[in-house]
Amino acid sequence: MKLVYNVNDRPKFGQVIVFALQQLLAILAATIAVPSIIGNGMSQSAALFGAGIGTLVYLLFTKFKSPVFLGSSFAFLGSMGAAFAGAVSTAAGYAGLIIGAVSAGLVYVVIALIVKFCGVKWIAKLMPPVVIGPTVAIIGLSLAGNAIGDVTNSSGSLNKYACIICGLVTLIVTIISSVYGKKFVKMIPFIIGIGAGYACALIFTLIGKAASNESIQLINFAAFSNMKWVPEFTFVEAFKGIKDITLDYVVTVIVAYVPVAFVVFAEHIADHKNLSSIIEKDLLEEPGLHNTLCGDGVGSMAGAFFGGCPNTTYGESVGCVAISGNASIVTIFTTAILALVAAFLAPFTTFLASIPSCVMGGVCVALYGFIAVSGLKMIQAVDLGDNKNLFVVSVILIAGVGGMTVSFGKVTITSVACALILGILVNIICGGFKKKN
Repeated sequence: MKLVYNVNDRPKFGQVIVFALQQLLAILAATIAVPSIIGNGMSQSAALFGAGIGTLVYLLFTKFKSPVFLGSSFAFLGSMGAAFAGAVSTAAGYAGLIIGAVSAGLVYVVIALIVKFCGVKWIAKLMPPVVIGPTVAIIGLSLAGNAIGDVTNSSGSLNKYACIICGLVTLIVTIISSVYGKKFVKMIPFIIGIGAGYACALIFTLIGKAASNESIQLINFAAFSNMKWVPEFTFVEAFKGIKDITLDYVVTVIVAYVPVAFVVFAEHIADHKNLSSIIEKDLLEEPGLHNTLCGDGVGSMAGAFFGGCPNTTYGESVGCVAISGNASIVTIFTTAILALVAAFLAPFTTFLASIPSCVMGGVCVALYGFIAVSGLKMIQAVDLGDNKNLFVVSVILIAGVGGMTVSFGKVTITSVACALILGILVNIICGGFKKKN
């Protein structure tokens, strides 16, 4: 889709607020899901605040040239669990979250320094379009199960068909708004789609209450009775647990976090290659991979300091930029500020958290699908009639879609990273390292 607003464009103030809200909605579910999964009293509002801080740090390092939001990283779920599992107290576990995030962030900084002095040409040679294209596609395809699982409520007790109806209403309204909408409507399809899906879910909920049928009560209003007005920041609890920190525990946390940082590095490159193709500017050259890495790494440290969760660039945010045609950096900046403010507005964050997963799943079908298509577009210039290229693409797609993962203790190499590593190896075996793709 042709961009309506490019990176340096400034939409009108009122439009920026609406665009920022759309970005916030796009990244919300995943950002607050991480603290929910980890538990141990972790605050969703603090995670949202940390995501806002992390994004601001990222924007500063990238000189306000890379339009993407940073949110809680799912790649570090195992590492965060290990931080709590090895701690002698919950407070010490919170301190472990910060220690781990700092160690992972430093990995990014070290890699950034190497890139700074060695350049990025070796990356372009190691990961040409024949490798990076299908890898980006895998980022979207690997999330397909999550989107469909949300739409069908596969892990819950709610009525499957009520959830599917709400998910499809959300998806169809989003598509109609984007394809047939005029001007401003065309740029906010997710807000309109989520609004329609929420209204549909509300109808089911009201019918369910009237009929005493809990399975179709898709919206949980009970959350509003337990609202916390001030986020419980990680560093506050971590300070209480410093006395319980031992050297053995620090080493355990570092070992759990550092290897994952190398894995996420591969996904970092894929995300920025994808974003580069959308805005038609190579972000690895300008502002430079060293700056995006530093922004991601230091942003993760800052985000974990407040919310406990290391941050990463979000595919949902990239997909939102692509589908809405709005790459304005002002929108991303405003989204970060909105996240900071929203963290202290309990009714607002509770309302956002009350949006049923089936509604967000309907949106994610489009978002994740668009990421996959963006990757496939990168392969268009690749000669798939050449078996050398065909093998590389085939191996990446099958390894990624098949969900290949490798675990070493508490460290898991994700399917995306496994697919990328295999793709690089096959490309080298086929002479692709010497051959221009």
